[in-house]
Amino acid sequence: MSFFNRLKGAAQSLAGDLQKAGKQFMNREFAEGSMAACALIAAADGKIDPSERSKTAQFIMSNSMLQSFDVATLKQKFDFYCGKLEQDFDFGKIEAIQAVSKLKSKPDAARAAVQVAVVIANADGNFDEHERRVLKEICNAVAIDPAEFGA
Repeated sequence: MSFFNRLKGAAQSLAGDLQKAGKQFMNREFAEGSMAACALIAAADGKIDPSERSKTAQFIMSNSMLQSFDVATLKQKFDFYCGKLEQDFDFGKIEAIQAVSKLKSKPDAARAAVQVAVVIANADGNFDEHERRVLKEICNAVAIDPAEFGA
């Protein structure tokens, strides 16, 4: 089994774990951090294609783990970070990483946010080099070893 097939299987397993953890992390910081992480993954190559943004937003809104949150709020937070990244990628990235880093003091919530990012990165079946690099930055922001997630 190739590394990427194992990674895809792990992402599917993570999605199941996220569903179980959903209510545990239902707070504003987790919503902010996880949506910032999703926006970072969507913009991993330096730009956000409108169809990619739409597909990612749909995936976020249909993810069972995130259904504990108000869908409109999640979409608003995701769109906010996407907008920041589109307006000025470097400053937007700093702001998104700061939102993710607020979860550093809550290791379980931080891990769940990273897991959400992994699921998003694998949603299209292609966990590319740009996404791995961004995932590594997300992991570093919350002091989690990126190797655990294939980054």
